[in-house]
Amino acid sequence: MKTKIRLFVDHALKDGQSVPLTREQAHYVFGVMRHAEGDHITLFNGYNGEWRTVIEEAQKKTGKLVCLEQTGPQLSPPDLWLLFAPIKKARTDFIVEKATELGAAKILPVQTEFTNSERIRQDRLQAHAIEAAEQCGGTFVPEVCELTRLDKLLSNWPEDRFLLFCDETTAGQTMDLSTLPFGKWAILIGPEGGFSPKERKYIAEMKNSHSVSLGPRILRADTAAVSALTLWQSRLGDWS
Repeated sequence: MKTKIRLFVDHALKDGQSVPLTREQAHYVFGVMRHAEGDHITLFNGYNGEWRTVIEEAQKKTGKLVCLEQTGPQLSPPDLWLLFAPIKKARTDFIVEKATELGAAKILPVQTEFTNSERIRQDRLQAHAIEAAEQCGGTFVPEVCELTRLDKLLSNWPEDRFLLFCDETTAGQTMDLSTLPFGKWAILIGPEGGFSPKERKYIAEMKNSHSVSLGPRILRADTAAVSALTLWQSRLGDWS
């Protein structure tokens, strides 16, 4: 039975489990959506799958639900990170939302030499990731990290993680993803101004870095993120 509402909760989910609502969730469920005691809504927490619940208590600023049955298994994404340089607010939001839908396990905003945005609201972007998972039927919400300098992140790069470097200077070159190994990966998307020569040289010399083209045209950063995630998922992820 489908319900009108799907919510992410920071709480364990199992048969008979009681789940409290936050003040914001209670306002949405009871004040905005006009649900009442006895109505059903769907919950997920990122690790216990999807559950149908019944509203046991409905108050203005709080509420309590009870788990009835699991309606979907936990579907966690491959071990894939997305590194991207923040751009304008709406387009950064778009990247976070689509990365969630396309199956990124972690989202890491990075500060490059040519990044225009020097700060982000990590809590707001995390909320966008949660909302995207709620709306698209996902059962996993990727962590959205604080903004980190790219050089600092790469200097401590895990030895067992490959890096897919989407280099705009390779536009038009032949792209062969069939040679890429399976394993832990990260995709790196640059800012609208591209990477600096210093950054490009450092990335190219990294042990597990693989430079790829995203086709014959130079793409905007948000388009490049969606394209790279799609290509990786179709070749090395859980779409193949």
